[in-house]
Amino acid sequence: MKVAYLLGSLNRGGTETLVLDVFNNAHKSPFTFIGIHRKGGGYKEQFYNSKAPMYQLNLKHKFDIGYIFRLRKLLLKESITVVHSQQYIDTFYALIASFGTGIKVCQTFHGYDFKVSTIIKKAMKWSIKLSSATIFVTNQQKKYFQQSYQLATKNNLQVVHNGVNLSKLDSVVSEKIDLPAFPTNNNETIVLGTVGNFVAVRDQLTICRFLSLLKKKGVDFVFYFVGAQSPSEPWRYTECVEYCKENDLINNVYFLGSRNDVPGILKKLDAFIYSTDHDTFGIAVIEAIASGIPTFVNDWEVMDEITNHGEWAILYQTKNENDLIEQFTIFLNNYKNNKEVYTYNANQVRQAYSIEQHINKLYSVYQML
Repeated sequence: MKVAYLLGSLNRGGTETLVLDVFNNAHKSPFTFIGIHRKGGGYKEQFYNSKAPMYQLNLKHKFDIGYIFRLRKLLLKESITVVHSQQYIDTFYALIASFGTGIKVCQTFHGYDFKVSTIIKKAMKWSIKLSSATIFVTNQQKKYFQQSYQLATKNNLQVVHNGVNLSKLDSVVSEKIDLPAFPTNNNETIVLGTVGNFVAVRDQLTICRFLSLLKKKGVDFVFYFVGAQSPSEPWRYTECVEYCKENDLINNVYFLGSRNDVPGILKKLDAFIYSTDHDTFGIAVIEAIASGIPTFVNDWEVMDEITNHGEWAILYQTKNENDLIEQFTIFLNNYKNNKEVYTYNANQVRQAYSIEQHINKLYSVYQML
């Protein structure tokens, strides 16, 4: 079995991070694979330095017929048996390029269809019908699409939870990570942070409102936002920055942008705070818990699922900073005495969401095609 992973760009995002972790663990995979991408991005160097071959096939325009022929030629040259796309548009490219070859095409839906046009929704539904399998990253996400698209329960609808490259988390030396205003001399400043680009699936503004309440309580803290602003929606980032300025948080809150040293940053945190609007999984949440960091996340159904119904993290009411501050205040009184709880949570998450387990579950899906 030989799989070709189709990617759009190689930007730093949740999907790309997951696939990169798979590529860095190619030597542990029961099948061989290659990567094919259409655009570059911040992860390009890491992908090309990974343990699997990479190819770039540029799409000159939306209706570039030549791309289909170039893709078909590469798939046949590499003796590909399964194509696994990460976007519905690549599913269509793969279906056309592999027509008549016997190559199976499957796809993963990494997101929802919120705020997309009717045409795109129809295209997504057809991609599900035409592909050999569609993989969802949580049971809740699968349930949503089954209900919204009136999909029958069939074997071609599968759930494979995302995985985390644990070796990446364990190999870092946090002392080498440079953070602005990081407290020294063992003072009582509590170090908090979150990870995630400023895009529609997240809700960083609720975190900002929580931080304002935290400061009003007189808590000495520093908070780090790790994540880039969206080129298409820069206002989401600006909104948070302006809120922090207007609420006297600018000396407590730091916007670090996109970073390639997230595992090291996590090691420096006393707690991880996350707020989602409609994430489909939440790799950043899992990485934080797996690092032994006390983690707060809102009770969006997906987060309830991946934290084992709140057993491995502290859940608070979605978009409710008052509930978050209440939960956090309770945590502050006990967190230094609960290290064994965070270690237990880390061990449970590591067993449930290792990258090796993710790869093996993908293999099971490929074998069914």
